[in-house]
Amino acid sequence: MARFANFDDVAKLCKHSNFAWYMGGETIALLGIWAQKIAIGWLTWELTKSNFWLGAIAFADLFPTVVITPVAGVIADRVNRLNMSRLCQALAGLHAFVMAALIFFDLIDIWTLFALTVILGIVLAFATAARLAMVPNLIEAEYVPTAISMNSSIYNIARVIGPAIAAALISVIGIGATFLYTGLSYGVFVICMMRIRLLRTESSGHRGKMFAETFDGMRYAARHPAIGPALILLIAAAIGIKPFLELLPGLADGVFGAGVKGFATFSAVAGAGAILAGVWMAARGTSKGITRIAYGSMVLGTTGMFIVCATQIFWVGLLGTFIVGAAITLAGTSTQILMQMSVEGAVRGRVMSLYGMIHRGVPALGAVIIGVAAEQIGLQTAMIGGGVLTGIVFVLMLRRYKGMVAAVEQRDGQA
Repeated sequence: MARFANFDDVAKLCKHSNFAWYMGGETIALLGIWAQKIAIGWLTWELTKSNFWLGAIAFADLFPTVVITPVAGVIADRVNRLNMSRLCQALAGLHAFVMAALIFFDLIDIWTLFALTVILGIVLAFATAARLAMVPNLIEAEYVPTAISMNSSIYNIARVIGPAIAAALISVIGIGATFLYTGLSYGVFVICMMRIRLLRTESSGHRGKMFAETFDGMRYAARHPAIGPALILLIAAAIGIKPFLELLPGLADGVFGAGVKGFATFSAVAGAGAILAGVWMAARGTSKGITRIAYGSMVLGTTGMFIVCATQIFWVGLLGTFIVGAAITLAGTSTQILMQMSVEGAVRGRVMSLYGMIHRGVPALGAVIIGVAAEQIGLQTAMIGGGVLTGIVFVLMLRRYKGMVAAVEQRDGQA
């Protein structure tokens, strides 16, 4: 029976030296990362006043994730994942300091920003592969579900606090201070990671053909009875549900007529749902029932989308937004736990890099599809289409449910 509302594992993890140093450093770094996202967007607007360039800079950040992350997963399976992660965080911090210097000395222009954003996207692609593969090596396997859920909660908290920090720094000191703050936050993370030691090493040290190993990882994931279906569920949620967050400005103002204050309220409510879902997942302390949660998140997200899109009543829209925010976190967290508990250590980097690529890259594609459709049929109708797509995938994947549960049970004896 799942240990609902059990915080014993959370307390134990917080006392675990490896995890405490990692989570403390990552929390500070996530605040800097979210502050940096806001700063890059605002800097783009200040330099160009162009919606085209806002999209171009977003593309520059996203494209390396889609293209490079699977290859980065191969490297994460070959080398010491902790050292790889330390190097990536140090390079990301150096990037932020360079950005701050260029701004302070008035040497930045839009093309320089575009090039530096591409570079940052490449660094973060490698960082994502290293982080996803490394975290299970820091702790005992029984604590992996709790660790992933705690990370999800902190990520969503940082998503709320980081932009507020950026807004304060930009308005009081200037946009360069935000990048300086981000660089310092990465520096703190690197220092924390110097105190970390891996409990086990899964890296093979193998030196084969890069692209052959990349496709080997994809084949492994596709053929696995639990991981393959989990990725399909993740893709469906990323296309049909997660773009909801990207389209909130149009929903809040264009549909509900609530303006910027309404947008802030919708964002806060979505964040609250995400945080509550992450805390609940961490409190469970087990991977038992994780497949049921992955499937349930599809139903929950679709329900929330229908609630939002069936009305123009503000408080009803907020209710649906809360549900969608929770469902997005449940979908991402449950599929990551399922994959981490099922994957063989030797291919963990390659398989989890697929998770990182889908989790970060596919929602942007979904936002484009729903956004284009919204121009023709209206935003609420287009969002309902995303919910319908998610529901169809849910129904089609029901036949894989028992096989997924059996595969995870065989792997860790808990699900």
